[in-house]
Amino acid sequence: MANLKEIRNRISSIGSTMQITSAMKMVSAAKLKKAQDAITQMRPYANKLTELLQSLSATLEDDIENVYAEQRIVSKVLIVTITSNRGLCGGFNSSVIKGSAKYIEDNYQGKQVDIFSIGKKGYDILSKNFTVIEKHNEIFDDLTFDNVAVIAEQIMSLFAQGKYDKIELVYNRFKNAATQILTIEQFLPIELVEVVEVEGKMSVDTDYIFEPNKSEIILQLIPKSLKTQLYKAIRDSYASEHGARMTAMHKATDNATELRDDLRLTYNKARQAAITNEILEIVGGAEALNN
Repeated sequence: MANLKEIRNRISSIGSTMQITSAMKMVSAAKLKKAQDAITQMRPYANKLTELLQSLSATLEDDIENVYAEQRIVSKVLIVTITSNRGLCGGFNSSVIKGSAKYIEDNYQGKQVDIFSIGKKGYDILSKNFTVIEKHNEIFDDLTFDNVAVIAEQIMSLFAQGKYDKIELVYNRFKNAATQILTIEQFLPIELVEVVEVEGKMSVDTDYIFEPNKSEIILQLIPKSLKTQLYKAIRDSYASEHGARMTAMHKATDNATELRDDLRLTYNKARQAAITNEILEIVGGAEALNN
């Protein structure tokens, strides 16, 4: 059995760890509330904008150029991974890293696949096995739409120039503080919805009135929609990160509390045993003197 001093040191060390994990839990809980409100308010707008864009792009006439909806034979793929810059958030980062690697292995064998990394943790691991063409770890220092729009324009330019035939996003979608869903969604080319022919014209289920005209609106709407899609994905990942970290630190604090209580019980037993031995020694000495 460990001596009393060693047990006291371990109890003290665990107490310090508990203070750190508890503080991290409270910080993440405060940041999570703000991040959760942001993604909850943004998600309906982003989803509706994407739905509208897909519907309208599907009904564009062939003579209107829409480079972002151009369907190509897939030989070069860009995977945009969204992770965090810091750890201590459970399986948050590993799910994206492992999920990306497995997805590439299952779907793009024999094709050129590159990584566009957002987040330091993803870059550190994926750069060992894949070609990372770009990394943006600084985005989480000031997460705004304008800063994300710069990254989105860079990704859109890679597709428009024909450097990649398909671009996909891999990130954790926020469900609640304890649940993050690994999500893989197509970024480019734009996925088009099915259209039906009505009286000789191609139409979608929803009918819109356009002013000034459909093509002009769509060509202005496409860049904004793609930037919003990427911003939503990063916002989702940001909220998921703090939810995962809050949950992980909560479990860490509970485990530390349980371990500290076990050590205190061990310490008390060892102390009681030491006291009992001292008493026995004193009684034995007194008996020897009497005899």
